[in-house]
Amino acid sequence: MSLRERIVAAGYDRALRPLLFSSHGGDPEKIHEDMIAALAALGGLPGLRDAVGALTRTDATPVEVAGIRFPGRVGLAAGMDKEGRAARAWQHLGFAFAELGTVTALPQPGNPRPRVFRAAASGGLVNRMGFNNDGALALANRLAVGGIFRGNGRAGIPLGISIGKSKAAALDAAVADYLLSLRTVTPHADYVAVNVSSPNTPGLRSLQDAGALADLLGALVAETRALAHGVAPTPVFVKIAPDLTWPQIDEVLATATDAGAAGLIATNTTLGRAGLAPADAHLAAEAGGLSGRPLTARAREVVAYVAAHTGLPVIGSGGVMTAEDAWALLDAGASLVQLYTGFIYAGPALIGAINARR
Repeated sequence: MSLRERIVAAGYDRALRPLLFSSHGGDPEKIHEDMIAALAALGGLPGLRDAVGALTRTDATPVEVAGIRFPGRVGLAAGMDKEGRAARAWQHLGFAFAELGTVTALPQPGNPRPRVFRAAASGGLVNRMGFNNDGALALANRLAVGGIFRGNGRAGIPLGISIGKSKAAALDAAVADYLLSLRTVTPHADYVAVNVSSPNTPGLRSLQDAGALADLLGALVAETRALAHGVAPTPVFVKIAPDLTWPQIDEVLATATDAGAAGLIATNTTLGRAGLAPADAHLAAEAGGLSGRPLTARAREVVAYVAAHTGLPVIGSGGVMTAEDAWALLDAGASLVQLYTGFIYAGPALIGAINARR
């Protein structure tokens, strides 16, 4: 790690993270909202964002995945910037791509607060947000105002958009609900991620079952082709849960391949509570998905299995807390990796550390 990178790491560890974690009485969701607001402002301040970029920028090796040229392998996972408010800022923190959302066709408030819990001793988070968002149209309008459209580079990096099922939509209406989101966000997305694996929307994970998933992906991929108008269709990635059995994963892989999906994202948060430190044992009773260090080993297992059983590219996500964790996923067969909880705990220095090990 260079001197500049050590300074960035020390500044986050010793100053910024303690300040953030103690603000708002330690409420993780309010802290998150402040961070996104600050990054949204950063995206509109060229001088400041260039200065931040000069501190956090590291050399990375470009890679092409699903027809998209990524300037590096480290991206931001969905859930951090649901509304795309900071879409123009993520490149300046060193990310090579960012996945916005998850958004739904209908605006919805999500689950009641409190709904995010920091498992600090375990290096984890428990969340039951429930796809709180202003709706796919609000995200599309915000990106359009910012001049961000598929392939035009206005965000500086490729942007994926994650779509999920509206809570108000019945399971038998899920295909139509996802299609509405897809049509709305496709003009602005370099790829679309189909979230059927969040544990926080009732019944959602049942859409990973082979029959339901075949209907959903078949309709979505067909729609991207209909919307392509002479250019390559927008790639569709499928995000899977870490709690599936190997036979269930086999079904997802076969279904995704047959439907024409462009790749897989492995994994989402887990309903399991293994790996929580004794100091965080009280969080085992909290409903929601667990992310961070307790998920590291399982995410690695799933990525390795998926990569060995499909020819589709894999984006590794889950439990990437160190550069070694990221490279374990890449060595297991992932083409790209995504950060969320690791970024919260380690800050931008984690991106530089991953790139430095290339």
